[in-house]
Amino acid sequence: MFTGLIEEVGTVKRLSHSGMTLQLTISCRKVLEGTQIGDSIAVNGVCLTVTELDDHSFSADVMPETVKRTQLHMLQASSPVNLERAIAAGQRMGGHFVQGHVDGVGTLLERKPNENAVLFRFRVAPELTHWMVEKGSIAVNGISLTLVSVDSNSFSVSIIPHTLTHTQLYFGKPGDLVNIECDMIAKYLAKWAGKETRISQPLTTEMLKNSGFM
Repeated sequence: MFTGLIEEVGTVKRLSHSGMTLQLTISCRKVLEGTQIGDSIAVNGVCLTVTELDDHSFSADVMPETVKRTQLHMLQASSPVNLERAIAAGQRMGGHFVQGHVDGVGTLLERKPNENAVLFRFRVAPELTHWMVEKGSIAVNGISLTLVSVDSNSFSVSIIPHTLTHTQLYFGKPGDLVNIECDMIAKYLAKWAGKETRISQPLTTEMLKNSGFM
């Protein structure tokens, strides 16, 4: 489990393809502190298990299901990636509950200044927007963000300067692919309401209020 508060931006040192699997080696510093083989680290929002470790990097294997659902296979040597260690017991809970289980891939459509922030808009499959609600939570490349607007196949988020300069989105440009994880509470609510991925109406604030959740 993660919070979506990125600890550092690492760099892909090596990426090896073997059939539908990958092995990633990431250069980094902060997330190595206290980390052991077998621990979990989120890489661009994808929960991976540390398989090798030294003073300057860690390695992780990526299985076919993860390759299929994420943009990790698009990475190259020197690509910047967002990194976060799993939540430690007793630490403060900022962000929101992020599992590191990516629901799908989105495409950055535009980024534009908005006073002291930058507005990012992403295109996603309609199945994903059914799990989104305005002012709800979303994880983009592992970053915990608040949804500003949602329509049938896109959403926008507003990013403050601190988040922008301390995450991989600083380098983001239109056309880039990003990993999307919808709020797990929204997914459970949709399941509870009998509205799974192919539902005809999205979750809304009004529906949640009528169901007694707000």
